[in-house]
Amino acid sequence: MTDLASPTQPSTPTGSEDTDTVDALAGLQAGSPLAAIRHARDKVALHTQRSEDALFDPSLPELSLQERLFAAWYTARLSLADDLADAYTARLIAAGAQPVTLDAIETDSLDPATDARLIAILSHVKLLTIKPLEARPENLQTLQHAGITTRGIVALSQLIAFVTYQLRVIAGLTALRAAQGAA
Repeated sequence: MTDLASPTQPSTPTGSEDTDTVDALAGLQAGSPLAAIRHARDKVALHTQRSEDALFDPSLPELSLQERLFAAWYTARLSLADDLADAYTARLIAAGAQPVTLDAIETDSLDPATDARLIAILSHVKLLTIKPLEARPENLQTLQHAGITTRGIVALSQLIAFVTYQLRVIAGLTALRAAQGAA
């Protein structure tokens, strides 16, 4: 894993210093009461975005940017967080992923001969997202056999944990925004 950028040097590999994925996907408008609540402890919002930026820094070793984006997309997809999955789909396409690969993942038809590493990554994502209590040391061996180092496995697991945190924050804020509109 990489260190987060220092407070005086923001990390912005996602492309924009003003981008806040959670605010955007939760539909928060700058200056709205709900945005004010979220940013009352601005360090939390800032470090959530910086964590995202760090996890998707193209220069990180061990896992390619596309592998990390596929893992994030699949985590969101399995969690039925469609808006977040769509955001990661756009980032995947921008990073050069082919839509046919997404379709193959959806239909469970990736070619084991050419996509063994991606299949191992996605299997780990599925395990930790759907049945985390069933994770066993043998599951890590599958990743190692696919050429993923211990450091890469830790980074992958951190990424999965981050995306599940991210989608829960977005879901909570979206529910609060809907409740405000209904009131």
